[in-house]
Amino acid sequence: MSLYPQAPNAVVMIRPHHFYPNEQTEQDNSFQTATLIDKKRLQEMAYKQVTNVSNLLEAEGVTVHIFEDEGEQTPDSVFPNNWFSTHTGGQIAIYPMCAQNRRKERRQDVIECLKKQYRVQDVVDYSGLEFDELYLEGTGAMVLDHIERIAYAARSKRTDSHVLERFCSHFNYEPMVFDAQNHKGISVYHTNVLMCIGTDFVMAGFDMMTDEKRRAQIISRFESAGKSILYLSEQQINAFCGNALELTGKSGRILALSTTAYAALTAEQIAILKKSVTLLPLDVSAIELAGGSVRCMLAGIHLSRR
Repeated sequence: MSLYPQAPNAVVMIRPHHFYPNEQTEQDNSFQTATLIDKKRLQEMAYKQVTNVSNLLEAEGVTVHIFEDEGEQTPDSVFPNNWFSTHTGGQIAIYPMCAQNRRKERRQDVIECLKKQYRVQDVVDYSGLEFDELYLEGTGAMVLDHIERIAYAARSKRTDSHVLERFCSHFNYEPMVFDAQNHKGISVYHTNVLMCIGTDFVMAGFDMMTDEKRRAQIISRFESAGKSILYLSEQQINAFCGNALELTGKSGRILALSTTAYAALTAEQIAILKKSVTLLPLDVSAIELAGGSVRCMLAGIHLSRR
């Protein structure tokens, strides 16, 4: 396990062989983009980009457990952080997913691999709540502050506050629910496109939080935890600046983010981030067409090695 609770030193990745933007999720994911790229070409690009991300993370000293997805029914399988999460104390959570085809992403072989290599005491499976149309899409729906034990969650049909309460009571987090919208009044579909919490910093689209009082409470929480606060504009959120993940490598903490996100950060923001992390921009331009970026592609491992 990493020395830093917020920054795991191991991740799970899924390498897709038949990647394409998911038609079942485009209705409420305003980050998805229609593309003119030929489907076969797009699949090749996605396969290569996932391979490169894995290689670059390994070169930085992050352990990557990579699994192949050769199926054609799971276009979003490249985003495993939505269907499971791992927690200190040897716990794994499995989540209820909104889109029908995303439910097929859950894989027992991934869980079994983790059980073999890490200490797993307990697997808590919430996926049965799908029958009641209640969803909580993992660390897409929630951004967890592992140090302060707070689960930040933007309300959406993929983030049910009742399921969140259940998760929080089981895993010992305090729920902090809020509403967030873009300038068109469309709700942000996943919290992790809006907010990234690091050990020493937080960057988020605070202005997209619609309730001023709630926004002030959230900012105050981060201030009292002593974090540097970076305010991201809606434009930066659309460039996936909020969809980054702090990891621990062999030379300290790194921030894995996309080249799209890196290009959209200001020099001042980069300078603040560099005080605590080494920035690692990764090209995932093909994957971003599906409405997610680097954070969505990495399921952090917060378990102790066997």
